[in-house]
Amino acid sequence: MFLVQRSLKLIPLIIIAMLFANCEWGSIGYNKGYKPDQPIPFSHKLHAGEYKMACVYCHTQVEVAKHSAVPSLNICMNCHQVVGIDKEPIKKLRQKYFDGETVNWVKVHMLPDHVKFNHKRHVHRFSTAEDRYPACKTCHGEIKQMDVVEQHSSLSMGWCVNCHREQEPKGPLNCSTCHQ
Repeated sequence: MFLVQRSLKLIPLIIIAMLFANCEWGSIGYNKGYKPDQPIPFSHKLHAGEYKMACVYCHTQVEVAKHSAVPSLNICMNCHQVVGIDKEPIKKLRQKYFDGETVNWVKVHMLPDHVKFNHKRHVHRFSTAEDRYPACKTCHGEIKQMDVVEQHSSLSMGWCVNCHREQEPKGPLNCSTCHQ
């Protein structure tokens, strides 16, 4: 009887171990590959790729703030006052703008609440004369080729720590860097 009870306690552990065996280590609970539908279709492939718009044109705060801001409709309307006004998604965008509403974009890249990520620090640290924003590609992938943005990297702690170890200049590895 004792042996049966002891064996039953091991079953949940065995199931958990089997689940972990099929996961990419360090990404459990993360959203790699996550690409939600947005309330209004937006193609980074068109805007950043074909039209070569810089990330900072829309994400204006990325160089100066801890957080990268989602563009306001004012930024969209800089072009869409006259460009593409006959297309359905642009009509929807313009209607929201003229009604004084916002677009509730679905967040794609998520980190746990206890993690503090500073966009400004990463953008400035990894900028070069040839490429102002290599850190964007490191974390976000080839956004210029994405019709629908997806989470390219796991953004797990292990993934970030490996990046801090491998990049030049090396990033800090003390816990308080990200857990404040």
